[in-house]
Amino acid sequence: MITRPVKRLPVENGISGWEAISKRSFPVRSLEGNVNADWLIIGAGFAGLSAARRLHQLRPDDKIVVLDASEVGKGTSGRNSGFMIDVPHNLTGGEYSSGEVDSTRLEMAQNRSAIAFAAQAAQEYGMSRETFDPVGKINAAATERGMKLNRSFGESLKGAGEKHSFLDAAEMREITGSDYYFGGVFTPGAVLIQPADYIRAIAAGLSGKVDIFEHSPVTSLKRENGTWTAASPQGTVTASKVIVGVNGHINDFGYYRRRLMHFYGYASMTAPFAAEDLGRKASGRDRWALLPADAMGATVRKITSGGQSRIVLRTRWTYDTTIALTERRLRAMAEEHRRSLDARFPGLKGIPFEHSWAGRICLSLNHVPAFGEVEEGLYSACCENGLGTVKSTLAGMMAAELATGTTSRHLEEFMDHPGPSKIPPEPFAWLGINAVIRLQELRAGREG
Repeated sequence: MITRPVKRLPVENGISGWEAISKRSFPVRSLEGNVNADWLIIGAGFAGLSAARRLHQLRPDDKIVVLDASEVGKGTSGRNSGFMIDVPHNLTGGEYSSGEVDSTRLEMAQNRSAIAFAAQAAQEYGMSRETFDPVGKINAAATERGMKLNRSFGESLKGAGEKHSFLDAAEMREITGSDYYFGGVFTPGAVLIQPADYIRAIAAGLSGKVDIFEHSPVTSLKRENGTWTAASPQGTVTASKVIVGVNGHINDFGYYRRRLMHFYGYASMTAPFAAEDLGRKASGRDRWALLPADAMGATVRKITSGGQSRIVLRTRWTYDTTIALTERRLRAMAEEHRRSLDARFPGLKGIPFEHSWAGRICLSLNHVPAFGEVEEGLYSACCENGLGTVKSTLAGMMAAELATGTTSRHLEEFMDHPGPSKIPPEPFAWLGINAVIRLQELRAGREG
């Protein structure tokens, strides 16, 4: 018999603006009593729900149960910037694309298979363009170094035969209404999502086919007589196979210790302002999305719905071993966001932030996922390396195929990598990684 207690449960730090403006269309159900299933999926985010959808496609008659510690859309999956990116986006290197042409093409093929899977779900579940919008994205440069990084990124895309176009300062001003940016690189394959709405739409689409229980954290896992049993405060689920899609939280299940790095990214969303007049004069078109040319810079999006616009800004990072952040930390980061926003859009200085929050991301030192069968019948689809919308979608799909014995070229390619490398012990990791972050943020300068 194997028994694994879960060391810690996830914590939500601040209220995500995406979740706050999202509306769910289905009731919350919590696990009560003891349930037997063919499959148990832990985590109702991008990985978990993608695994559930792929499992249902492969085994439509099997009973599938999903457990989530919080509510759909409130956890990490509803706390990102809402980019599904097809082109390379390596946050561990100095540039987004630092690999050879063949590895770049393979990464893009994998990302695009995940985006295609998401696009099929968006069509099947009737998602609006406000929830799932395949309009591309811009890498925006606010410094000469950023411009150099963009040129290098463009060369990488050109070498792989990928479509892209350069934007000058005037074109950036026309799009954003801001004089802040020197230029940009547009790539057409990215999809912009409202992440909380997207995740909730997937969950709603799966209802009736898959049992999703919220506010049902797994507190322990036990394997006995060829089956796994997950304990939750009000019940248990027993299944022969389990897929764990909890990103860096997999450490708290006892797997991949000292191999995953846990970072927080910080974001704020403004109160709504009129799309007409002030909105277009001060912040350009109704909708646009900017990634920083330097990965340590600020990600900025403008969204508009019902005649009201908002700006969402994410910048600043910390490496932490804790899962709960202080209100003081969140306030300090919101002040940084205020300075960053005011520098870009002085015409919006009177518009307050309505929501500020932190989202936990997971990186491995060698930029590989925590993926595979970690014990008999127990599969990990974790560690998205900073691109959770796409990488976690892909990992969930691949975990479903691996666990069902389904063979595919994508699975063979996805499995073709080493495991995550070890990181230094604490406190050396904390000191070293945060020092690197601070240096990189200083180097990013005006991009942040």
